[in-house]
Amino acid sequence: MPRERGKGKEYQSSRYVKDIKSAGAWSVFKIIADFVQGFDELGELGPSVTIFGSARVDENHPYYAQAMQLSDMLGTRGYNVITGGGPGVMEAANRGAFSHENVESIGLNIELSSEQHPNRYITKGRSFDYFFSRKVMLVKYSMAYVIFPGGFGTLDEMFEALTLIQTRKVWGVRLFVIGTEFYAPLLEFIRTKLLGEGMIDARDMDLITLTDDLNFVVSEIEKSLIMQIADLEKEGLRDTKYYQSLSSYMSDRPGL
Repeated sequence: MPRERGKGKEYQSSRYVKDIKSAGAWSVFKIIADFVQGFDELGELGPSVTIFGSARVDENHPYYAQAMQLSDMLGTRGYNVITGGGPGVMEAANRGAFSHENVESIGLNIELSSEQHPNRYITKGRSFDYFFSRKVMLVKYSMAYVIFPGGFGTLDEMFEALTLIQTRKVWGVRLFVIGTEFYAPLLEFIRTKLLGEGMIDARDMDLITLTDDLNFVVSEIEKSLIMQIADLEKEGLRDTKYYQSLSSYMSDRPGL
């Protein structure tokens, strides 16, 4: 059995390397098609929150319960939930949003030889061959990113999101990190090493909100929606599908 799993990993790895290194025209068209279809399908979603986290926790784990609770709270307020589409925290987040009408539980899956299989709580999904195209879709149409505990992939996604916010490639987007005990050492490293040695500015620390208070996260996301709409208006983006979808959501909730 272990040999078969190893062969599967070797096959996936060699196929990935072959596609990237060959740089054939058809591979380029395939990548472009992924982007075009993703933009087309997600551009009119309305307010959405992307939730990242480990694929390796089961439904008995506290992080699973927290992710499910948060997405249920978001779904109750009409927010779509976007995840990487796999098991663990991703499944929990999709599961919390799944039962809400007029809310999409979106899973953007990645084809891997192990771990990553689409969960059954997805209402809208796509599968990607490449991490880079998938990561664009995970962040492009979200108004907030929530990072639960996870491994290399989750950390990669967190720092990618932080870089986009820091460099203003996305604006008005909030990043929340759930798991104060889990992430406290990492935040201390960022504070003492990155900030301490001048690798980042003091204001960059404000890009990260570390908390376990889910009510606070939802409240802050609701506040940031108003700010994002104002930013889009200021940038002259009233005619975009994204602005129109956010405005439509606001008109349905005049008390927000």
